[in-house]
Amino acid sequence: MPDFSLTNPRIVPLVYQQDPAFWFAILRHLPGAIWLDSGHPGSSYGRFDLVAAAPQCLLQTRGDTTLIRHMDGREVTSNQDPFELLKQHLPLQLQTVQPRMPFVGGALGYFGYDLGRRLEQLPSLALDDISLPSMAIGIYPWAVIQDHQQQTAYLVINEALANESGSPYNFLEIEQLCLSASAGAWFHDSINDIKSDQKSFKINKFESNLNVDQYHHALAKIQDYIRAGDCYQVNFAQRFTAEFSGDPFIAYLALRKALPSPFSGFMQLEAGAILSLSPERFIRVKGKTVETKPIKGTIKRGNTPEEDAANAYWLQQSQKNRAENVMIVDLLRNDLSKHCDAVQVPELCELQTFANVHHLVSTVTGELRPNASAIALLRDAFPGGSITGAPKIRAMEIIEELEPTRRSVYCGSLGYISADGQMDTSIAIRTLVCDGNKIHCWGGGGIVADSESEQEYRESIAKVKVLMDTLEKVFGS
Repeated sequence: MPDFSLTNPRIVPLVYQQDPAFWFAILRHLPGAIWLDSGHPGSSYGRFDLVAAAPQCLLQTRGDTTLIRHMDGREVTSNQDPFELLKQHLPLQLQTVQPRMPFVGGALGYFGYDLGRRLEQLPSLALDDISLPSMAIGIYPWAVIQDHQQQTAYLVINEALANESGSPYNFLEIEQLCLSASAGAWFHDSINDIKSDQKSFKINKFESNLNVDQYHHALAKIQDYIRAGDCYQVNFAQRFTAEFSGDPFIAYLALRKALPSPFSGFMQLEAGAILSLSPERFIRVKGKTVETKPIKGTIKRGNTPEEDAANAYWLQQSQKNRAENVMIVDLLRNDLSKHCDAVQVPELCELQTFANVHHLVSTVTGELRPNASAIALLRDAFPGGSITGAPKIRAMEIIEELEPTRRSVYCGSLGYISADGQMDTSIAIRTLVCDGNKIHCWGGGGIVADSESEQEYRESIAKVKVLMDTLEKVFGS
């Protein structure tokens, strides 16, 4: 077990890059490469980019088993709670070591929606046809961080996170690579080559796992459950699938240009990739302050400024959409109160505008209790209430009954947990999963008693249409 005594990480200034894809292009040849992407410069809501690779160990959960793979070749399996295993491999140093840094080394990766099966007893009805782990988290001793607000870039190296056998990648070599990259123009050719090599990614047309009649039948069933008093709201989604070939990173670069989003991310996996263009924060912990920002209420952007303004106004005045939002705010207030005091709602149903849609976004805050941790907070609020429904467990049971296939990473969470206790995580909506030669994306929404089935169907497509249209138009075979 590594020595997690509190030591200041080494901070190496780098040259700030306007295009944050630059850093991922430089480092993606290393194993376990991951980019948590602010959507800069297209999105004004995000601030930091984190790029890392070569983790000390990887925790990959499938079913009841977690494989812990150390980079020195050791492998261990465990049936323990995956969140407890993460805690064991990343004992949090509960103080901020570098206040200007969101991340000083720690955990990066994803918690898939289906990891919720390790927390609650749920039926097994939907087809589980995606082979990726339900959790894939690495412990990374270093990362490149870009702060787009300050226009600064740093390499953060936390040698205290290196295990007793030493890092398989020499920290000095990583530092020299990053310094050479930020100073040497010849490295810029790598990202230009990737962007221009579109021929190495091809995709077929997306097909839904539900036809129109099946979708409407499922919504009618949900509303039967609501009228019977089983639940108040259920988040229901359809999945779209296409076959692809080539490098998913090329597809991701096209998608982030079409739909810049503040909680985006790209992960390279052994048998696939995660391409997330999420607009939604799940939980952030900064010092002792906790924040979650649920999205509920959506309408597409208008084709003219007048139509766009009218759509935004309609959404803000919609009692149905506001009621959806308030239900989830109440659920998240309850989830945060398990580990927080002073839980408040400073912003309710605020309008936020993105490239393809307008959303209603609320903000719920709290103060983390002295004996609580970011990992415990995440575990006991997972998966996020905005993508399950209320009450959460009954909504998840109905989702399992009515969605024909499992969600995999969709509606789970991407993010980081820093060794100093800071955390930021997304809700993995607007997210595509590459598994073998298939790429999947999902579109869904909260269904309540007065939802109109045809409108919900159109909305579920509108949320991800820009993603599918971009890939089919640019890379269609």
